[in-house]
Amino acid sequence: MRINSDRPTMQLLWLLIFLILPQFLKGEVGKSPPKPNIIFILADDLGFNDVGFHGSAQIPTPNIDALAYSGIILNRYYVTPICTPSRSALMTGKYPIHTGMQHAVLYAAEPRGLSLKEKILPQYLNDLGYTSHIAGKWHLGHWKLKYTPLFRGFSSHVGFWSGHHDYNDHTAVENDEWGLDMRNGTEVAYDLHGRYTTDVITDHAVKVIANHNATNGPLFLYVAHAACHSSNPYNPLPVPDNEVMKLGHIPHYKRRKFAAMVTKMDESVGLIVDQLRKSNMLENSIIIFSSDNGGPAQGFNLNFASNYPLKGVKNTLWEGGVRAAGLIWSPLLKSRQRVANQTIHISDWLPTLLEAAGGVPALSNLSKGIDGQSIWQALVHDQPSPRLKVVHNIDDIWGSAGLSVGDWKLVKGTNYYGKWDGWYGPAGERDPHLYEWQQIPKSRAGKALHGLQMLPSQAEQQRLRAAATVSCLGQSSQGSVCKATAFSAPCLFNIHDDPCEQFNLAEQYPKVLQTLMEELKYQNSTAVPPANKPGDRRASPKYWNYTWTNFGDYELYNNKPVLGDLEVLL
Repeated sequence: MRINSDRPTMQLLWLLIFLILPQFLKGEVGKSPPKPNIIFILADDLGFNDVGFHGSAQIPTPNIDALAYSGIILNRYYVTPICTPSRSALMTGKYPIHTGMQHAVLYAAEPRGLSLKEKILPQYLNDLGYTSHIAGKWHLGHWKLKYTPLFRGFSSHVGFWSGHHDYNDHTAVENDEWGLDMRNGTEVAYDLHGRYTTDVITDHAVKVIANHNATNGPLFLYVAHAACHSSNPYNPLPVPDNEVMKLGHIPHYKRRKFAAMVTKMDESVGLIVDQLRKSNMLENSIIIFSSDNGGPAQGFNLNFASNYPLKGVKNTLWEGGVRAAGLIWSPLLKSRQRVANQTIHISDWLPTLLEAAGGVPALSNLSKGIDGQSIWQALVHDQPSPRLKVVHNIDDIWGSAGLSVGDWKLVKGTNYYGKWDGWYGPAGERDPHLYEWQQIPKSRAGKALHGLQMLPSQAEQQRLRAAATVSCLGQSSQGSVCKATAFSAPCLFNIHDDPCEQFNLAEQYPKVLQTLMEELKYQNSTAVPPANKPGDRRASPKYWNYTWTNFGDYELYNNKPVLGDLEVLL
């Protein structure tokens, strides 16, 4: 009997036709894969030790932890020491020394903002077909409307323009001035009075996702939380009492209130992830979670964060001021469920997200002078980071500077006359048996990731958490304690071996010190002057119905506001 050898080939051909023909009819063959949605969640003043995935069992953060264990924990992730500089670096891809944002923060009465010459992240993404929205804190200038989010690439904004406010009445106290700071678009959001800020930010973020029409292109959503920045002096850690009562295991009451603010933010992360799932957007999304700077420890700015075991606090150049809690999650990452020790800086997100959204060709449209480097391929495939050095900051007004090259870190000078140059707790419960592992799969984010079969087993979570926990030996046969002052010699550390900066190796490695000092000198030669300006009397909320507003668009005549160049703008 003759066997028809062509039959298997014909069966395979018909199978291919069956699979491909519907895609031809839909016009899908040859199309590029859809661009990913990008969700960037920025916490404010969150400490390195204020999330569960870094080893502390004190503050429950199951939604954030679920993303961390399912994605990539960024264990050598650097931001700048304080708020405005970090936000400018994120938006421009530039070090603050190259945008004039390197000194302190932008105060609400200052007549300045992030230069309008700078093209920023939403504008780049909009060029690739994205629709961009912001929920929460801006803090990059509002003295004229053209500096505010809706004039810089965002289609909507519900949140506040300045650096902080009360989470319930939404007023901000700065330099003895007091005024309301909550906006819906450019309008004062009087109707949101009494609604907790974290909930306001979450509601807008969830609404944006729910209403997003994928046919109009992918989504860029920037969620910039107020939490866990302290509020006004009369109520520095505002949070609902019922949230505080859930955390009775934390002995210090102020730390307990801070922790409750963090758990509210964690709940927000879960709601955002869950809405992405409901909207069938999660499978094609990139989610980044980051703090803007190190945490303010007990007593700093009336707050109670923890960077344990790292040295220093917010607005210092020690690891506790610049090494942030961060993660990235996406099904697009080929190598997931790992702890990344690749060096990453907050300025890298702009080119990284552009490559993720538009491939290498998108990087050709970058403005000149970008300091950020795309780490997309390094993250996707677990390759070495292209970033070899980090300028932590150079502040010639305060006489402080920090620079890393490879594993070596240089610290020159100090802030606050060395008052915050120590190690601060609380350490929290470090026993892994006290960590509530069962809450990870029960959280909203955990359930959503389990539905995608991306949530690792508890044993794998335990391995990842152990790998992401920084430990310090506390002893060394070489080195000395660094006592950095404006007039002292610079200090040198090997961050790989000594992440807690306990042992100054400047005397042992003078050539390494010299190399880093020369690099610092070069970087400082490229810096532009700080853009800080004195407060403008026109900014006083008393002239604007006790609101912080775009005062630069008006003039004052007989202490009454008169329209300035706003007519030209609109």
